[in-house]
Amino acid sequence: MHPVLMLVGLILLNGEAMLVYKTAPGTKNYKKVLHLVLQAFALALGVTGIWTAYKFRNGKGISGFYSLHSWLGLACILLFGIQWLAGLASFWYPRGGRIRRHTLLPWHAFLGLYIYGLAVAAAETGFLERLTFLQASRTIARDSLETLV
Repeated sequence: MHPVLMLVGLILLNGEAMLVYKTAPGTKNYKKVLHLVLQAFALALGVTGIWTAYKFRNGKGISGFYSLHSWLGLACILLFGIQWLAGLASFWYPRGGRIRRHTLLPWHAFLGLYIYGLAVAAAETGFLERLTFLQASRTIARDSLETLV
């Protein structure tokens, strides 16, 4: 369940939310609400995905946070949450001020792209980690079709 939740949340929904300003029809406020809602769903799925991985590992007595994948994923979800809260406070707070929003917008966009790249890196290292475990246990062969994906 962890891979599906993380992939749908932090890659699919996050990517769609970033593109909503360019692709969705409607007013600027409609696009802003859609961006906020999609990012909120992405964050909720990401937190649920991390919770499922933690619960699975804890139930089997497997230690967590030992690999690059787990640390990249933790950094990604923490930065995503901070970015979401900062965006909510900056762009939805009525007394935020136009100048402050104008100053923060390029940083918000840059950090959003950075976090998206971090999510892709965490997903790739997770897939590689899973493949390594399957090959080490001889569940799949080194030259099987699954390794090409």
